[in-house]
Amino acid sequence: MSNTYVAYDFTVTPKEPATEILIAELGLAGFESFVENESGVTAYIQKVDDRSDILEGIFVLQNNEFSISYEKEEIAQVNWNAEWEKNFQPIQVNNLVSIRAPFHENPGLRYDIVIEPKMSFGTGHHETTHMMVQHLIDLDLQNKKVLDMGCGTGILAIFAALKGAESIEAIDIDEWCYKNSLENCERNNCNHISVYQGDASLLVNKHYDLIIANINRNILLEDIKTYVNCLNTNGMVLLSGFYKEDITTIDKEASKYGLILEKALEKNNWVSLKYRYM
Repeated sequence: MSNTYVAYDFTVTPKEPATEILIAELGLAGFESFVENESGVTAYIQKVDDRSDILEGIFVLQNNEFSISYEKEEIAQVNWNAEWEKNFQPIQVNNLVSIRAPFHENPGLRYDIVIEPKMSFGTGHHETTHMMVQHLIDLDLQNKKVLDMGCGTGILAIFAALKGAESIEAIDIDEWCYKNSLENCERNNCNHISVYQGDASLLVNKHYDLIIANINRNILLEDIKTYVNCLNTNGMVLLSGFYKEDITTIDKEASKYGLILEKALEKNNWVSLKYRYM
């Protein structure tokens, strides 16, 4: 990569959830890649796209609940593979599912998912992705039709395929995530996953047995009705991307459309809810 980049090294206290919010906002501002570390995150943007006011619209920097400082430096070249190799560690979920990069050794668990995250969200490290994988472990997906909404790296769609889902669709509004999901589906030989770039407006005349939506609170509240309209009888919805304090609001909206809460998982104040549609 011959382009000159600028690296913003952010120190974040407390690290979560501020780092996750910061990455999302920086991505919208034009930053291309992110490497999380113990103190926060380093964000990279091409020098030609960097501006003196680039951080003015990053609202989390103005939140008094977090302390966020940064230093910046110009970098002539960035070897992204080397950066990921240094910072992306493999993980295991319930001693059944391994999530790793191509350069990690296969630990020989029942399910092995290989992803190269680039700048997309969903490595399995974040609490919401981890809990979604836990939900999916317990579900019988044999011959089911599945939607992964806000697919990020495609990790949840790939796991659904490994668990026997008949057909899977994965959707993300972000072009990076769309392309990354395509690459990761091919990497895991999941040829029956269809990946699309877009939002819930694509869900016209669609029907699924399971909808996975790991997005954020406001989008979920807006789209729950659309999800329910796409569910087959006895279908299920897995929701995540919000905090414990949001459960009442999410559940109130879900109940309006006939969703029945069956199970809730919590990890570091993040929550994942399993609903059934009768």
